[in-house]
Amino acid sequence: MIEVRPARPEDGDALGEIHAASWEASHAPFFPKEFAAQAVASRRTRWHERIADGTGTILLAELDGRPLALSLTRPSPTRPGLAELFAFYCHPDGWGGGIAATLMTDTLRRLRDDGFARVHLWTLRDTPQSRRFYTKCGFVESGAARPFDYGDGNSVDQVEYERSC
Repeated sequence: MIEVRPARPEDGDALGEIHAASWEASHAPFFPKEFAAQAVASRRTRWHERIADGTGTILLAELDGRPLALSLTRPSPTRPGLAELFAFYCHPDGWGGGIAATLMTDTLRRLRDDGFARVHLWTLRDTPQSRRFYTKCGFVESGAARPFDYGDGNSVDQVEYERSC
């Protein structure tokens, strides 16, 4: 059974593990090994603070009680009136099992309930799996692209997707 709920303070470690495992599988290959290892480690520790600061909505999806996916949304700082999906990660153990699709459906419903009509996100250009997932969920490329530096001083290309909520 899949359950989606708002993250609670005690979920910080689980959110960190989801983020780290997903990022390691999907993003780490784009970076030097030392930087990737540091980036994975840092993702394990940042979610307690994100929950505590209360900025945005963090949802956690569990399959049979095991936390496997997360989303973080808030009003877009660059596109007034739109929501932005700042983080959407599924642990590799959940890939292909429907938990990410369920979380996306609930994330979009909650954005609608919060009064948003549209949402956008940025994803790496060279991650076909994430791009296929967002397309399957009804997102379309906006045509915008940008370089993004994850902190190693080298930019990777991101593309923007959007859809109605």
